[in-house]
Amino acid sequence: MEESEAGLVVIREFKPSKDVARVEELERSCEVGAAGKMSILTDDLGDPLNRIRHSPSYLMLVAEIGSEIVGIIRGCIKTVTCGKKLARSTNAAPRAVPVCTKTAYLLGLRVSPRHRRLGVGLKLVQKMEDWFEENGVEYAYMATESENEPSLNLFTRKCGYTKFRTPCILVNPVHAHRVRISTRISIHKLTSSEAELLYRRRLATTEFFPRDIDAVLKNKLNLGTFVSAPSGYFWAGLEKFLSDPPESWAVVSVWNNNEVFKLEVRGASSVRKGLIRATRAVDRTCPWLGIPSVPDFFKPFGLHLLYGWGSEGPQARQMVRALCNHAHNLARKSGCGAVVTEVSGHDPIRSAIPHWKSLSCEEDVWCIKRLGEGYSDGSVGDWTKSPPGISIFVDPREF
Repeated sequence: MEESEAGLVVIREFKPSKDVARVEELERSCEVGAAGKMSILTDDLGDPLNRIRHSPSYLMLVAEIGSEIVGIIRGCIKTVTCGKKLARSTNAAPRAVPVCTKTAYLLGLRVSPRHRRLGVGLKLVQKMEDWFEENGVEYAYMATESENEPSLNLFTRKCGYTKFRTPCILVNPVHAHRVRISTRISIHKLTSSEAELLYRRRLATTEFFPRDIDAVLKNKLNLGTFVSAPSGYFWAGLEKFLSDPPESWAVVSVWNNNEVFKLEVRGASSVRKGLIRATRAVDRTCPWLGIPSVPDFFKPFGLHLLYGWGSEGPQARQMVRALCNHAHNLARKSGCGAVVTEVSGHDPIRSAIPHWKSLSCEEDVWCIKRLGEGYSDGSVGDWTKSPPGISIFVDPREF
């Protein structure tokens, strides 16, 4: 317990049996987005643990003053790739193998507007970091928009975090019409075991790749992993693909965030709402025109998340685009409002992913802090000071 200007602050673990209604009330008061702009509100479908319960280890804390919950924070722990090293064997050329570390992710920090600038957020972060260190975590990181100055100031100025990576979140609305996929490209759905093998063989050295990728791929929210290849390539199974791949190919997995939380866009003018309704009306009436209609974002809607991107070859862009179109049609069939993905700003596939700039976030700032010594064996050194790679693996459980 600590005294603040508003009274005695108690930081404790979230208790579903007594805290759900008060946490929902707090989150409704914490609208995400700058004043005067369209803002997106999240709804965890009545379960405040919904966004973290699929992680291997998680915790949610609340800050309480009297009988009022004035702040919340969530945290997850997992083991991820932080770099790579060369492994040598007697009869083979050196190969890159991942270097892993125990990492924690902070998300969902909220403080009641009436209790901000009183140190409540700082106390929540510090208490969560204590739990991380008790569980042997070496690095903690968080993500926020570049425009969220209060959050960046809290973590970088008061909590000792440094700006680390700046991936971009790309959002594409799901139209009323089905998107065409080139007949020159075929798409193959993998089993979860095939997907795990492909990821471990091809993407295991990607930064933030989760060591428990098998748990991610077998989760009920994972809708499948898909590989695109030239239609002339004879698909004879994954082992054949890995030993003799086509010149160009791409892979991605789809996660059903529609079952985790809902979004709702607020603050749009009546004129904008009217224009958006008109695009939907035209698209429903004349779907063959392919009008880029916009779903009703002003009511709660769900989304599908694309993650686990990998691609190779001179036609990689076309392969990526085909997977995006396939994912769009899956989302349309499920009644989702948007397809979302997050990729490194340096990743060449970024320009191939269809998205609307007005809905996307060009710079999602990830900040990191080293808490203690962990798994790193010297191959990486201090991960917080390492340069960014071309790609980044976004864990769908933490989006």
